[in-house]
Amino acid sequence: MNDAHVNANVNANVNANRKPASAMLTIRNLNAWYGESHVLQGIDLDVKAGECITLLGRNGAGRTSTLRAILGLVGKRTGSIQVAGTETIGMPPHRIARLGLGYCPEERGIYASLTAEENLLLLPKVGNAGMSLEQIYGMFPNLKERASSPGTRLSGGEQQMLAMARILRTGANLLLLDEITEGLAPVIVQKLGQVIRELKARGFTMVLVEQNFRFAKHLADRHYVIEHGQVVEVIERNEVEAKQDRLNELLGI
Repeated sequence: MNDAHVNANVNANVNANRKPASAMLTIRNLNAWYGESHVLQGIDLDVKAGECITLLGRNGAGRTSTLRAILGLVGKRTGSIQVAGTETIGMPPHRIARLGLGYCPEERGIYASLTAEENLLLLPKVGNAGMSLEQIYGMFPNLKERASSPGTRLSGGEQQMLAMARILRTGANLLLLDEITEGLAPVIVQKLGQVIRELKARGFTMVLVEQNFRFAKHLADRHYVIEHGQVVEVIERNEVEAKQDRLNELLGI
């Protein structure tokens, strides 16, 4: 074999093992436990910078547990979770967050006794590109109107907007969003869809856990269907119509 063939084979092997430069989140064989309960059993997924993906599945499938495992909020994790090329499986949650992660939990987690604006100003920075109050209020006009209102007086939709707006203030560029449309009026759901499209256009990367597939299907680049702690189907945006029967079977929609 001549030198040209040797060099070609070496370069091919190097390129095969190299992570894509644009990979924002890479998960391989992720297992996670709450105590003795083995909730994730070998999750694999990939998210490139600027992509939005969804985690779909029935209640209890492991979607929220996947978000919590990414953040280190489970009892035990094994496997590999890389954020922009940095391995995080052995890191504590506060160090993981400072890699630029923002988490919007299903229960929203706002401080009810503080005003909307105080909630926005409270959280620490995890990145250098946090949105200003003016930018936040431009995206969420309702919050500007309710800036002085305590969290207890905000509607459910306003609380959800506030929960999302808080993580945008921190400078996070990888957003983990858990059931952001649950229990909200259609007009608020439509507004949140507009916000996600705007964030995607700004280059944010998003992992969206969502029960409302009608909301999610036009927003995401790719859908991961989870059952019993495992990814059982990966569907690209352009495959949704062709695989609708399979989705109906998996999700019961």
